[in-house]
Amino acid sequence: MIDRKLLAALFLGAASPAFVPALAEAPVEKVRAPGSLGIDPAMMDRSVKPGADFNLYANGAWLKTTEIPADRSSVGGFYIADHKTEGQLGELIAEILRSTAPANSDEGRIRDFYRAYLDTAAIDAAGLKPVQPDLDRFAAIRDVKGLSRVLGEQVRADVDPLNATDFQTENLFGLFVTQSLPGTAVMPYVLQGGLGMPEREYYLSSDAKMVELRGKYRAYVAQLLTDAGIADAQGKAQRIYDLELKIAEAHLTREQSEDFQHSAAEWQRGDFAAKAPGIDWNAFFAGAQLGQQQTFAAYHAGAIPKLSALVASQPLQAWKDWLLFHQINTNTDVLPTKLDATRFAFYGTALTGTTEQRPREKRAIAAVNGAIGDALGKLYVEKYFPAAARAEVQAMVENIKTAFAKRVEAIDWMAPATKKEAIEKVRTIEVGVGYPDTWQDYSGLTIGAKTAYANRQAASKLGYRQQLAKIGKPLDRREWWMNAQLVNAVNLPVQNALNFPAAILQRPFFDPSADAAFNYGAIGAVIGHEISHSFDNNGAAFDASGKMRNWWTDADLAKFNEAGKALADQYDGYEPFPGLHVNGKLTLGENIADVAGLAASYDAYRASLGGKEAPVIDGFTGDQRFFIAFGQSWATKMREAALRARIATDGHAPGQYRALTVRNLDAWYKAFDVKPGDALYLSPEKRVRIW
Repeated sequence: MIDRKLLAALFLGAASPAFVPALAEAPVEKVRAPGSLGIDPAMMDRSVKPGADFNLYANGAWLKTTEIPADRSSVGGFYIADHKTEGQLGELIAEILRSTAPANSDEGRIRDFYRAYLDTAAIDAAGLKPVQPDLDRFAAIRDVKGLSRVLGEQVRADVDPLNATDFQTENLFGLFVTQSLPGTAVMPYVLQGGLGMPEREYYLSSDAKMVELRGKYRAYVAQLLTDAGIADAQGKAQRIYDLELKIAEAHLTREQSEDFQHSAAEWQRGDFAAKAPGIDWNAFFAGAQLGQQQTFAAYHAGAIPKLSALVASQPLQAWKDWLLFHQINTNTDVLPTKLDATRFAFYGTALTGTTEQRPREKRAIAAVNGAIGDALGKLYVEKYFPAAARAEVQAMVENIKTAFAKRVEAIDWMAPATKKEAIEKVRTIEVGVGYPDTWQDYSGLTIGAKTAYANRQAASKLGYRQQLAKIGKPLDRREWWMNAQLVNAVNLPVQNALNFPAAILQRPFFDPSADAAFNYGAIGAVIGHEISHSFDNNGAAFDASGKMRNWWTDADLAKFNEAGKALADQYDGYEPFPGLHVNGKLTLGENIADVAGLAASYDAYRASLGGKEAPVIDGFTGDQRFFIAFGQSWATKMREAALRARIATDGHAPGQYRALTVRNLDAWYKAFDVKPGDALYLSPEKRVRIW
């Protein structure tokens, strides 16, 4: 998956002919506007040799002069596209606010949700009254059975281990609904959760930065409870932290969580009581509206017993305190503004280094996206996503699929039977471009213009019911998992499908006025990346039908794993801070997808030329523009705290290292005359070739 957490041309550097060799036989076109050229020369630092640091070569001027906005922890290609989309959505909502749409229409729901979110005067006046019924539920817990039921009531479909590598929920368990990994049926997955910090390492690591954050987190919990007027805030904060520390100790590691092949356990209803005593599972499942469900995917089978045991072994009061805190903590933006500011001081500033809260109007757009995103997405694509753009990207998808299949066919170490399975998988990938065939139905959702907290809860509960409704039904291979207005893309392994939302199909990833070199280097590499996820260290375990099945020979799998290890070792060598290295194993799936996807997109680009050479434009050959477009799409600048958090917890390498994927492609060396002795030079046998 393309990274969800990364979201300007400034001045032109002097040309350096030694590092931008032209093809003598290529025709030269007249100088074009930046929109036609695609790549942005003003972002580049051509005093840097491409082989010394390709990221600086492609993005050096931009990195020197770009400031991270005070309300952001990072800036980059995703931010640029997201910023434009946010402006468009703001225009759409402004039109809706001026309309007289009925309250029970999608436009009316958008209008009232947005207005309620912005009405901080009403939110402040209401105080904690909106959340009080939930706090009363927690206070009324008298025993483990009552606690188990409430823990079940809190469950939402708020985790996604396969498609977005998002495992974290503040509820004790998260739920995810799709076909099980063995492909037996659509069922609920049960995942670990329960933490207020991003993941277990924040509680357990001996790293000095992590130790410092733990102290700040404990202080934050106490401050939030104090601001909420909760009695014994310090005592509650200590009990909450102590409980979360035990929860963190029960969790599987991030690397274990990302290992699909060891996460395929299916448990029957009775297995929970037998294998994971502690919780009253009947009460829990009844609270979670799963009282009749008999089969579950126990995705974190190693953590579920330990978490269940904590329910019975830890003091009931600690659990009640923990529930109270997390109900407030996850909803501070729709509770009094003092709580919202306190939360930002920790999650914004302490965790990511962001110095200013985002404007409320922009956060309101994000809140609408999260609650009723399809309603807004439908209006967005109608106004801003032309059919011609969709058709062009669909054609690129088919070309890159064809190129990928040809690459598989050309592999000399792979057995014919394995090749046949791989090609069938590529051929049958279901690709959604722009937006879904069917939009979510919000007709059962009532939104009030003055009830921000209630609106959030109602939308969350509707989304949960819609996910539960999928259980036991045939898998919908065309189901979408992202809003059309999200700058992102995703591979869906059990559906053998891809989603490319409309919002990523704009600069710096796609420009219908640019030539093929730019579009294949930018959005083409994204497309290739998502296709390649079907063949990364996890995706390769699924067959064309989306079932986890070993379709490899032992020899083929050994060769594949050997290449994966070489790539992991390559990324282990990247060191953004002294002593802090990128985790090559944790980021392996994304790095495989980058390498294979870029290679497939390059092949598709060359095929699109029909045997001719691309013209030289402004001194850049077609191949150079292709690779520069890729590098510029990963232009990234992050605050130190955010970068450290990325490396500690995220399956994606930071953007500056993803831009260096190029060093594994022979064509890059030829395009920029990269020689032995250059810092990024890899001898041919060390260039990782996967697919």
